[in-house]
Amino acid sequence: MMKTAQDIMDMIRENDIQMVDFKMVDINGQFRHVTIPAQNFSEETITNGVGFDASNYGYAVVEKSDMVFIPDPNTAVMDPFCAVPTLSMTGNAMVIDHPENRPLNQYPRNIVLAAEQYMKDSGIADTMLILPEFEFYLFDQAGWEVKPNCIGMSLDARQSYWNSGEEGLGRVVPYQKGYHVAKPFDKTYECRSEMCLEMEKMGIPIKYHHPEVGASGQFEIEPKLGQMSKMADNAMMIKYIIHNTAIKHGMTATFMPKPIYGEAGSSMHVHVLLKKDDKPLFSDDNGYSHLSETAHFFMGGLLKHIASLCAITNPSTNSFKRLVPGFEAPVTVGYATSNRSAVIRIPAYAKTPDLRRFELRTPDGTCNPYFCYAAILMAGLDGIQHRIDPHANGWGPYDVNLYTLPDEEKAKLKSLPTTLEAALDALESDHDYLTAGGVFPEQLLINLIAAKRKECAQMSAIPHPAEFERYFNL
Repeated sequence: MMKTAQDIMDMIRENDIQMVDFKMVDINGQFRHVTIPAQNFSEETITNGVGFDASNYGYAVVEKSDMVFIPDPNTAVMDPFCAVPTLSMTGNAMVIDHPENRPLNQYPRNIVLAAEQYMKDSGIADTMLILPEFEFYLFDQAGWEVKPNCIGMSLDARQSYWNSGEEGLGRVVPYQKGYHVAKPFDKTYECRSEMCLEMEKMGIPIKYHHPEVGASGQFEIEPKLGQMSKMADNAMMIKYIIHNTAIKHGMTATFMPKPIYGEAGSSMHVHVLLKKDDKPLFSDDNGYSHLSETAHFFMGGLLKHIASLCAITNPSTNSFKRLVPGFEAPVTVGYATSNRSAVIRIPAYAKTPDLRRFELRTPDGTCNPYFCYAAILMAGLDGIQHRIDPHANGWGPYDVNLYTLPDEEKAKLKSLPTTLEAALDALESDHDYLTAGGVFPEQLLINLIAAKRKECAQMSAIPHPAEFERYFNL
């Protein structure tokens, strides 16, 4: 049931709320916020919103940067990380206009809503359900310096194999052997359980949590399947809860795709399925891996546009340090059943029609989830509309270990971009599927590409400690 301003005022009174916090999303997919005293919240707050400078969020030029944030009452939750009783809401950004405000088309939440509307208008489906898997590292210590005379970083996790001489009880996890380790090796169980309980309190159903492969503190929390725009909101809140609960327990969390050299990288695999009139569109007992023609065309769209998609689903230079062979990360453009070396994996355990789906394995936690999920939907719809058959295009199915193929066979396969610069080149030349129906504004993509190119140039100009090891004495 939709909540009203009166419902929010009732919540404020019943829970003795003293502050109302509005969480907004910048262009990089990070929360920003502004807070008002609870007694100032009224019907007008929902109608008129709160003004803010969108240029500082990366959306608008300075001379047109005055925007208004309109909170969504349906997102209201108690913030467990505030000592002062605080009610938290997210919502949408609007352009101040006459006679009435209009949605800021660059704002991430508006884009994901526009993508859903485009899907409905197409007549193909009315719902996209997704399930993102949140992989992250928990460290007991993290620090870095980027100075003219000192460039470096240091990380530590008590459970890591590198602490075998210092941990004191012999309870360390061997290299790359962290998957599902139990107590006493799993030292952050209580912390992660608390994370999941807080998520459940906020209405985010959780499937499970567990240790991942990376021995130096890698873990995963997986929610249950959910409707796309709602899951985008939930993704922001899941990361918020993970970061803040880690701090509460004296640790720090990171979603960096490759924080540790030689260890497993962290992904945000996204499971996808479509429905129409509450009926699954991806199930067919006669199709490959029990998937329908519609599902295969959706996969075809993803695989056709995967290089440009990587600029949105993997938008950091660190992303491409994860997308390398040998760590269960995808490197080959293709699809298969139960094959983690391909870009798209079809889970064999999803056997009922309502659950038959596939998993896109490229995305990682540095993405803006609103942009990421909307782009996945737009690429898939393009595949359905243009009947892009992944098998006819030579993208599989690859029911073999793609990492161990002979070199002459590997040479025949299409690979993902190896750098962010290459992904940006692809996005520059291949983005019509994103701008279809005005879902992704052309100007937003221009701004994103320019900002990321500047970021790449800055990162490439910084000397790397490994360069000293290799070149200092030449």
